[in-house]
Amino acid sequence: MIISVTPNTAIDYSLRVSEFSLGRTIRALESAWGMGGKAADASWILGHWGVKNLALGFAAGPNGQRMEAMLRERGCQTDFVWVNGETRLNTVICSGGKHSTFTSSTIEVAPEHVGSFYGKYKLALEKATCLVVGGTLPRGVSSTFFAEVIRLARERDIPVIFDSSGPHLRMGLEARPTVIKPNLTELVDLSGEGLNRTDSGKSIIDRKQTIYTLARQVQSQYGVSLVITLGSEGAMSLFGDTHYWIPSLAVDVVSAAGAGDAVLAGLAVAYAQHLPIEDGLRLGFALAASVLRTLATADYHPEDARGFLPLIELESLSTELFTAQKKKTFPKREVGLDL
Repeated sequence: MIISVTPNTAIDYSLRVSEFSLGRTIRALESAWGMGGKAADASWILGHWGVKNLALGFAAGPNGQRMEAMLRERGCQTDFVWVNGETRLNTVICSGGKHSTFTSSTIEVAPEHVGSFYGKYKLALEKATCLVVGGTLPRGVSSTFFAEVIRLARERDIPVIFDSSGPHLRMGLEARPTVIKPNLTELVDLSGEGLNRTDSGKSIIDRKQTIYTLARQVQSQYGVSLVITLGSEGAMSLFGDTHYWIPSLAVDVVSAAGAGDAVLAGLAVAYAQHLPIEDGLRLGFALAASVLRTLATADYHPEDARGFLPLIELESLSTELFTAQKKKTFPKREVGLDL
């Protein structure tokens, strides 16, 4: 059973507009409801793919009830701890393939709620085959929460896929999760090295080699595998000595919200079903490409994902390969997976 842990649950209300500016009434072209918390997003995606999973975490109020109902409609099992306040309602504004999210912290967790969560979590771990955990922490939850959740799973040899940022990511890494999924900014922060994403003076090969070097530093320092999402440039994965470049697909992007969480879902399937990690990467990025085509956060059409699956390429990476390809050019892709 795949388990997801989302301490700061949310639902997203997405609006597609022709343009956005403050100080005037804007009429949306389209609206949609979607899931909003990283790990819960992965559960919602897995349920739509027909994969059984259990969603845990903290939820509150009518928004929490709606969030839970959405998960159950997709075939997910749920066992949330109900707390004070209200599960977040995020507003996502989408225009021209880009999006901005308006959010706030509205859940309030008491010590007894945390204790109740760990009781449920330890029972769930008895049947767990993979854990997906991440996002942010609500008020009342200790900064050590992610590390403790990860530690309990790793003590039982359960693979852990962890996706967070900033101090939460660093704290969780101390417990040695199996995989993390940083974007470029998060990778640079973890490595402590500088990299200018807009440096037009570097070729794509030079940039890829620099990113690869940073990723290997993080891999060595923390003993984790990585999937680094790089927007329209593509993605990079490091699993042990097996390293891949994953070119982006040409997709008409409606909204990228939740696409990165689809990658988490694909990896979880591979770990839970003891499949090659290559299968998890292909599934994850096929699901991500299909998420890009819908307005609702983390929503997708399974037939789209099945169509993208054979198109996902995994190009082997090594320092020697970069040197050999220094003078080669890679085909330009119109739109990438902005995760």
